[in-house]
Amino acid sequence: MGDPHRVGVVGLGVISRAYLRTLGDHPGMTIAAVADIDASRAVAVAAALPGAEAVSVERLLDRPDVLTVLNLTTPAAHAEISLAAIGAGKNVYVEKPLAVTFPEGRAIVDRAAASGVRLGCAPDTVLGTGVQTARAAIDSGLIGRPLSASAVMVTPGHERWHPQPDFYYTAGGGPLLDMGPYYISALVHLLGPVRAVTGAAARLRAERVIGSGPRIGQRIPVEVDSHVTGVLEHASGVLSTITTSFDGVATTAAPIEVHGEEGTLAVPDPNQFEGESRLFTLGDTGWRTLPTAAGYVGGGRGIGLIDLVTADLRRPPRAGGELALHVLETMTALLRAAAEGRRIELTTAVERPAAVPSTAVEEWKPSPATGR
Repeated sequence: MGDPHRVGVVGLGVISRAYLRTLGDHPGMTIAAVADIDASRAVAVAAALPGAEAVSVERLLDRPDVLTVLNLTTPAAHAEISLAAIGAGKNVYVEKPLAVTFPEGRAIVDRAAASGVRLGCAPDTVLGTGVQTARAAIDSGLIGRPLSASAVMVTPGHERWHPQPDFYYTAGGGPLLDMGPYYISALVHLLGPVRAVTGAAARLRAERVIGSGPRIGQRIPVEVDSHVTGVLEHASGVLSTITTSFDGVATTAAPIEVHGEEGTLAVPDPNQFEGESRLFTLGDTGWRTLPTAAGYVGGGRGIGLIDLVTADLRRPPRAGGELALHVLETMTALLRAAAEGRRIELTTAVERPAAVPSTAVEEWKPSPATGR
C-alpha cells in the first residue's frame, strides 16, 4: 500500500477548512505540518489533526517528510510562498489565483519545471460533476458546434460575509482575479484555450463596510475595479463574454451558458462541485436536466491536489500550473485591455485538460499515493 502522501499547509484562513476536510478524509493523504502568520491559529488547527505539527513556514519547508506544500495564503503572498516551496524541492498546490501578476505566475511555472516538481492550482471545483457533465454534453455533440458562451458572476461584495475582506479590494483582488478563475477555468475545460481578450471595467464605490466579525461596521478602501466585463476569443473561434461584479445584488442569468448550432447548454455554478446541467435543443419546448455523466462525485476542495500527486506522465494534472498560468494571463490581459482600451493577444497556450470520466465516483479516493 505504501505510506500516505504527506502535505504541509501554509495559511489557515477560512478556505482551509474545506481543504482540511477533504485531505483529512483521504486514505492516501496526511497533513504533516501546518503554518500560519497567526501561530496560535496554527496550534489550534494542528490539535484537531492527528499527527500534524504546528510549525513556522521555514520549518515546514525544511521538513524532508513534507512532499507537497498546500499554499492557502492571501493572493499577495502566493508567489513568495510557492517559490520558496519549489526552492525547497516540494510540489506545490496553490489557492487561486496562481499569483497577483502574470510575471510572478510565469516565474512560478518556470521554476517548478526547472526544479522537476509538480505544480497545481485551484480551482478544482471544475473537476466536479457539474462542469464535467456539461463538458461531456458538449463533447458528445448535444448542442452541435459551439459558437458562443456567456459567464456571469454578480454579488454585492464579499465584505458582507467575510470578517477580513480587505484583500478583496487591494492589488490582486477584485471580482475578476477573485472569482474569474472559476469561470475562465470552466470555459477552458468546456471550450478550450483563449487566444485574445478585450474588456472594460469600473470602480463604482470608494469604500466598503465590513458586515460581520469583530470589525463589523469598519470602512475599508477600494483600490481595484469592482465591475469587470470582457470578451474572450477562444482558439477554436468561440466567443465568450464574461461579467464579474461586486457591485450588483442578484442576477437571473445562468452562471455559464454555451450556445451551439443545435442547442444551448446551461452550466451550473463553477464555484461548486455539483449542480444541474440543463439543455434546450432546436425543436424542444423547454429545458431538460441532464443526468450526471462525468466528474469527481462527492468531491471537495483539495481533489485538485490529490489529482496532481496521483497523475502520471500519461495524464497531466487536470488543475495544473500551465492551466493556472493561462487563466492568470487571460485575467490580467483583460484588465490591461480594459485600462488601455484595446484588444490583447495572449502569449500562453494550453491544452484542454483531460476530462474526468464517469468512472470517477471513487477515483478521487484511490489507494494511498507514494512519492511525488
